[in-house]
Amino acid sequence: MYNKSAFTKEQQIARLKERGLRFPNEALAIKYLSHISYYRLGEYWYVMQSDKEAHIFKPNSNFEDVVALYNFDAELRLLLFDVIEKIEISLRTKLIYHLSLEIDPWWFQNSDLFVDTMAHAKTLAGLEEEITRSKDPTIKKHFKKHKDDKRFPPSWKTLEQTSFGTLSKLYGNLKHTIESKDVIAKELGAVNHTYLPSWLQSIAQIRNFCAHHSRLWNRNLPGTVKLLSKPPNPWIVDKVNVPKQHEFIHLYVHMCLMKYLLNIIQPNNQFTARLEALFLKYPNVDPNALGMKTNWQEEPLWH
Repeated sequence: MYNKSAFTKEQQIARLKERGLRFPNEALAIKYLSHISYYRLGEYWYVMQSDKEAHIFKPNSNFEDVVALYNFDAELRLLLFDVIEKIEISLRTKLIYHLSLEIDPWWFQNSDLFVDTMAHAKTLAGLEEEITRSKDPTIKKHFKKHKDDKRFPPSWKTLEQTSFGTLSKLYGNLKHTIESKDVIAKELGAVNHTYLPSWLQSIAQIRNFCAHHSRLWNRNLPGTVKLLSKPPNPWIVDKVNVPKQHEFIHLYVHMCLMKYLLNIIQPNNQFTARLEALFLKYPNVDPNALGMKTNWQEEPLWH
């Protein structure tokens, strides 16, 4: 039975000091602990412990380094969220445009277009929930004006309300015979429909971590991605720097895919410069915790 008691901030600091964590400024530490929970910060000081069972810290472990790791991670999430926003908007635009022209504006409701009809029904149920709770005036006006139309609003209205995860599921579940599936993949540099679904699933997952302020630094990411053997656009030249499958748990390969897509969506973007600046701002952060490769920024992908 779990029987741990709650601690005051002062008691939390005393416990950490007993275990070897140094506090150059206890007053500042109390301020941090007033706004960031002990448990949340614990995800960042865990790597500083030499004995994970007894929670004993390595020599010279410093609370200020814990805060630096926390701040680095927070800024990294903001950076990636900004990048993912552009990818999400592009994907949404392409799904609406190509499939509405190829099929009709209500293609997303047609179960005949999807491989897994049960998964599609689940996606539609979630979509209906998103539409129902939407306060967007465009949606409200549509339902008021078209009371007798039992369909969803057309894709250019409905899909503007959907999450990245829903867009990813709709695209991934489309039958391979749908021409637009390959067209969209080619426009995003993925050659064909085989590769893009895994990229989108990966990015949607990371977007959720960012949106819920969850730790990305030193996190093992579930799932896998399919990498192109011969990408049509700038990628990683040095084979040593191409992430291997066992490295897909790290963030680096997923950031590479984001950068690859962003280079198409927004050429001359500042992703590389902003990421480099973040590492320079926090020099004590270990890039290996993200799976970064040596001289990663020198690869054509990151130019």
